[in-house]
Amino acid sequence: MDVVIVDRLQFAFTVMFHYLFPIGTLGLGPFIAWYVYRASRGDAQADSIARFLTKIFTFNFAAGVVTGIPMEFQFGTNWATFSAKSGSVVGQPLAMEGMYAFFLESVFLGILLYGKQRVSSRWYVASAFCVWIGSWISGYFIVAANAWMQHPVGYHATPEGTIVLDDIAAVLLSPFAFWQFTHVIVSAAVAGGFILAGIGSYYVLARRDEPIGRRFVRAGAIVAFVASCLVIFPTGDRNGHDVTVYQPVKLAAMEGLFETTRGAPLAIIGMPDVAHKTLIDPIFVPRFLSFLAYGNFDANVDGLTNYATVLWPPVELTYYAYHVMVGLGTIFLAASGLAVLLLLLKRLYTTRAILWILMLLMPFPYIAIESGWITSEVGRQPWIIYGVMRTSEGVSANVGSGEVLFTLIGFLGMYFVLGVTYLYLVLREIGLGPAHE
Repeated sequence: MDVVIVDRLQFAFTVMFHYLFPIGTLGLGPFIAWYVYRASRGDAQADSIARFLTKIFTFNFAAGVVTGIPMEFQFGTNWATFSAKSGSVVGQPLAMEGMYAFFLESVFLGILLYGKQRVSSRWYVASAFCVWIGSWISGYFIVAANAWMQHPVGYHATPEGTIVLDDIAAVLLSPFAFWQFTHVIVSAAVAGGFILAGIGSYYVLARRDEPIGRRFVRAGAIVAFVASCLVIFPTGDRNGHDVTVYQPVKLAAMEGLFETTRGAPLAIIGMPDVAHKTLIDPIFVPRFLSFLAYGNFDANVDGLTNYATVLWPPVELTYYAYHVMVGLGTIFLAASGLAVLLLLLKRLYTTRAILWILMLLMPFPYIAIESGWITSEVGRQPWIIYGVMRTSEGVSANVGSGEVLFTLIGFLGMYFVLGVTYLYLVLREIGLGPAHE
């Protein structure tokens, strides 16, 4: 098997598994800070909620740390050429993430877990906000490193091919990084909202811990609805604009657009047929892709055939991942919007159908976010650094496909055990309930 394929499979598996846990910490951090603040104002119920959510946050944090470490090693073992040539750029935000954000998050998480009787109320509340802010800053540094690979800035290349950092501010403050990060954050907020609403719905439907369950449903539905709106606009719109400007071939793959078209339609559904360069059984919204890409219904949108086929990303995977993300996002907006409407009508807690929907939707934000990651990363191919270094040029020269496949099998086994353990701990905590705290 081609070593590049196996290297990509291993990294894709480890990063997608790892990504499940930061989604939880990014999404739950603001809720914990809010309930800790409310508890400091004398809300006893909020105190139980904060301790309950902090435990679930901690399970996510611990699993995220454990699964993140192998990814760091893979840069040296499987992607040594990429690391050697671009480490002076990519290494900077990753080092900052470890030095600043990770320590901020982990130190204050310790206070949040064990320091309530040892620090003042103000320090305890500040610790909750530091955990929240630390998790988001951590996300920013990682997204900044990825955004540089999507749209490299602030560097120059030597004649030997080594990439040298010129301007760290350009890397950290890249507009591409800003909109990618805000899109990631509001997506995690959607997940956090549905986690809370789903757990609360379970309690209301099971007729246990109902007062807390109702608070969960109310807060989760409102946050999920607001965040679902922000996912679409401005973050999704601006992130899409960056893709249009800097990675037009990715946009064409996302939409299954093979021919350059003036007044390009938006594909709602359809099956890309790469061999015949067409979409099978499509349903289009006429001229809407031109409007979304350029704000003009008559704008010209480049199709895939405008580029050499060696520059095409895997079209089918990019197209389907993108449409899964968008389709689920539409469902999230509709479900959370209906929940908020029923809340305003004072019928949210008695309409069992919407409670079932909110509970069953809990895992789907994870699927949508992972699909977004696939769209972003697979759509960047064949580049590991867009327009600068091909993925095939970044692999280690002295590591064979058999060795990578062996370790991939090892990761599959270890992560299965870790995943089962994580689910057991989280489900046990939900089973015990916030009143247990």
